[in-house]
Amino acid sequence: MTSSRPLSVALVGAGPAGIYAADILSKSGLEVSIDLFERLPAPFGLVRYGVAPDHPRIKQIIVALYKILQRGDIRLVGNVDVGKDVSLADLQRHYDAVIFSTGSDRDAPLNIPGIELPGSYGAADFVSWYDGHPDVPRTWPLEAREVAVLGVGNVALDVARILAKHARDLMVTEIPENVAQALSASPVTDVHVFGRRGPAQVKFTPLELRELGKVPDVDVVVYDEDFQFDEGSEEAIRSSNQTKQVVKTLMDWTLKDPAERTAARRIHLHFMHRPVEVLGSDRVEGVRTERTELTGDGSVRGTGEFVDTPVQAVYRAVGYFGSPVPGLPFDERSGVIPNTEGRVLGDDGDYLTGVYATGWIKRGPVGLIGSTKSDAQQTIAHLVEDARAGLLRAHGDAVGHEAMLAELDAAGVRYTTWEGWELLDAFEQQLGQAYEGVERERVKVVERETMTAISRGEEHDGRLL
Repeated sequence: MTSSRPLSVALVGAGPAGIYAADILSKSGLEVSIDLFERLPAPFGLVRYGVAPDHPRIKQIIVALYKILQRGDIRLVGNVDVGKDVSLADLQRHYDAVIFSTGSDRDAPLNIPGIELPGSYGAADFVSWYDGHPDVPRTWPLEAREVAVLGVGNVALDVARILAKHARDLMVTEIPENVAQALSASPVTDVHVFGRRGPAQVKFTPLELRELGKVPDVDVVVYDEDFQFDEGSEEAIRSSNQTKQVVKTLMDWTLKDPAERTAARRIHLHFMHRPVEVLGSDRVEGVRTERTELTGDGSVRGTGEFVDTPVQAVYRAVGYFGSPVPGLPFDERSGVIPNTEGRVLGDDGDYLTGVYATGWIKRGPVGLIGSTKSDAQQTIAHLVEDARAGLLRAHGDAVGHEAMLAELDAAGVRYTTWEGWELLDAFEQQLGQAYEGVERERVKVVERETMTAISRGEEHDGRLL
């Protein structure tokens, strides 16, 4: 870094990880200029496109992220796909350092027979559909009366709840119109959620689980035989208040009189069931699980007893997985960019000077917002250390924001800005206010070209989907 100009840094990915990293860097004591690149025309990543629309409390995270970007010292450059519109080499010409916070956007694999049958889906794709992600198809085959969801994390709960919930109860949210129409026509009656371990080992958070029991006209069904506890389970309950709350909620549901279950739809929670096969010839007809038993330390082993459950669709919700970034090494096994505490490693195992990672693309899809912040602090600490050691320097002479925008303009890239997001934000809120029949905070615009045109102040044909 020279003393004649600020350190120029590009962050790739405008979700929580990227925004928090930019905020921490802006307060690091370095004189720094920060550009935040985003593949989509709108910021906020998985908070906008990965959180179920009926979770407004979680979406309040956007308020905190909004305030960071609204300051104006971190510049948003949206609708730019790094690897397609610009390369890593392009960024390195114009910036002294590049931080990748591209997250995990794919479903983790589940390698069991039949998982590729028609009617078997990844939860991440379904979430992208109901959240109005502009890069996924706008139709979804909701034809099954009985559905299986494989996994016992919050995403599995979201998928089960959205499938079972009556569309009319989603209309107060920002759910896109086409999603509401498709859910209204869904014939679903029963959603079965399967997990291979016991109630003390599930990954649900207490709030998410309790909300499941408050869905109108949907009963939650649990099974006494699925409630096993070993010493490992008891220790988990003693040592974690969160686990204690989850187990209590589940146990309370076992006490409910079956005669009180009069709802039109049901969500069944099955524990101690390890999915081993998706059944069917031409399409999904069922799911086969093996009953498991706890071994003493909270882990399980198979019992050799198998149970077949008839379903016509299967959703795997066994975790997210990162995607490769063109120009960077990628760990195909873990789904992350190889790194040591955020410093990216080359194929030879040495540091790629000036290249960093943070968030899920750094450590995998684990942890909540608190983890994202501490993770960003670690990465930024190393970047500051390298800057003060004089290691960070752009590869070209035209450095910084204006030079990068000039290159994007020359290439015809229709990038968006923070001011553009404010235009789109206002447009979506106006759609909500104009909606007939129910008060809505916003209606999300889905069509990418419309999003881009609104954000750039251009004429558009009004297509929202």
